[in-house]
Amino acid sequence: MKQIIAKKAPAAIGPYCHAIVHGDLAFCSGQIPLDPETMKIVGQTIEAQTVQVMKNIEAVLTEVGTTLNKIIKTTIFLKSMDDFSEMNKAYEACLKGHKPARSTVEVARLPRDAKIEIECIAVIE
Repeated sequence: MKQIIAKKAPAAIGPYCHAIVHGDLAFCSGQIPLDPETMKIVGQTIEAQTVQVMKNIEAVLTEVGTTLNKIIKTTIFLKSMDDFSEMNKAYEACLKGHKPARSTVEVARLPRDAKIEIECIAVIE
């Protein structure tokens, strides 16, 4: 197993790395909509926050040598299922037609009071 700390992703805000690579798989820690430079939440809307989360995931995947279109599974944590439809639109736009397996759950609270967190598993080829 190899621990990954991505230079262009927001710094971890706890005792974890951005991803673990094992074989040809990258297991990515959850990303919230933090700006990597300011470490502040980006956006007030679920759409803006979803786009930032996907940018952060892309930074981690780039560090391990893969891309968003190699994601095989995501888990999405939403502060409110009322945001489901708008999140889906932004998420789908970021993935440009790629449709990984996915679970979406509503949670009571997320770090820094974010509206969304996404974790993923991706293939490295």
